[in-house]
Amino acid sequence: MTEQFFSTISFVDIFNFSVFLAFTICYAYQIFYVFNVLITKPKTLEAKKNHRYAVLISARNESAVIGNLIHSIKVQNYPQELIDVFVVADNCTDNTAEIAQEAGAIVFRRFNDKLIGKGYALDFCIKAIRAQYADRGYEAYFVFDADNVLDVNYFREMNKTFDNGALASTSYRNSKNYDSNWISAGYATWFLREAKFLSQARLNLNTSCAISGTGFFISAEIIDRVGGWKWHLLTEDIEFSTSSIIDGTRISYCPTAVLYDEQPITFRDSWNQRFRWAKGFYQVFGKYAGGLVKGIFTQSKGHRFACYDMLMTISPAMLLTVISVLFNGAIAILGLTGAMSTGVMIASSLSSISFCLLSYVMFMFTLGVLTTFVEWDSIRSTTGKKIRYMFTFPLFMLTYIPIALVALIKKAEWKPIKHSISVSVEELGEASQRQQAI
Repeated sequence: MTEQFFSTISFVDIFNFSVFLAFTICYAYQIFYVFNVLITKPKTLEAKKNHRYAVLISARNESAVIGNLIHSIKVQNYPQELIDVFVVADNCTDNTAEIAQEAGAIVFRRFNDKLIGKGYALDFCIKAIRAQYADRGYEAYFVFDADNVLDVNYFREMNKTFDNGALASTSYRNSKNYDSNWISAGYATWFLREAKFLSQARLNLNTSCAISGTGFFISAEIIDRVGGWKWHLLTEDIEFSTSSIIDGTRISYCPTAVLYDEQPITFRDSWNQRFRWAKGFYQVFGKYAGGLVKGIFTQSKGHRFACYDMLMTISPAMLLTVISVLFNGAIAILGLTGAMSTGVMIASSLSSISFCLLSYVMFMFTLGVLTTFVEWDSIRSTTGKKIRYMFTFPLFMLTYIPIALVALIKKAEWKPIKHSISVSVEELGEASQRQQAI
């Protein structure tokens, strides 16, 4: 019995230490990212030529917000004759199509209740453009969500990135409604952190970034090569990023191109959206992890790290946290029920659960505080709310734990997120001007 007791204790301790060590080894490099961003500014780019672009907007019942996005494109500090806006009114039951047309967009109506998802809508749009507007010679395709609003210099800045050779690039993602509540603030903080401490660090280090939902371009060269939009998993953006990195394509980042995004404000919408994301990440990991591992050893020297970085991005790290908590919880329950009779074992498991959760909360709190203070002037809110939401950010991130667990066993489907916050580019102009000064 004594030998079994020490064997079990040893196994529990070894398991917990192994999980902690795995996290540390795999993600320690992101601490270097933070220091790199704090001490290094991205290079200033200039463009020799203005290029011709097609804008793709997939919209489903977005009549409340799509007008503001198209207006923000129409008032860009960039030659309007070089930008054409295409909207896919995807299974709409409202007047999204009519509003988009009145605002100056070319509208394609799509009705398909079998192939549901943004990836299918984008593919439909691209094929329609190539069939009907091939003579316009688009050099790249921009992708936005209908609830977005762009800073007036967005295309001017992104054009600099494209003109300097980028085949794909993401941009700086801010929020229209950071201060709606703790949920929208949680989203906004996470996306600001992603832009500043992931994308900008990757740009500085000349490795590959990843596109994230909206606010990016893909060169016509890539689209022509694959024959449209071929990425149709639940997180088509991450699938594209992963596939591109495996193929050796570097995704860039433009920190001076500012986009404003609307975040969910109800927990139900937030759960549905993040549940789809979690399921999508599992799908991408299952399909592409092998290719990334192979790329770590076979890609060109400068691209091997990009494969590793992307592997860490799609790896189910949250799932490892869930497994650790469940494992220690099971040991504690077995001890409490008498199946394993040792108080030390229960104490060890409960201590490990507490340490795991507390470490996660403190890490997210640190990230939230750092992001908020570094991006203070870019966040559209009061001082009081900025401080308050630094403390609620870890709670927002904790809710990912049950989402990651449920996503393992439950099927995910596309569910529309209602957008209703109408904000014009003129109202957002002051904050974006501050971002231009970085």
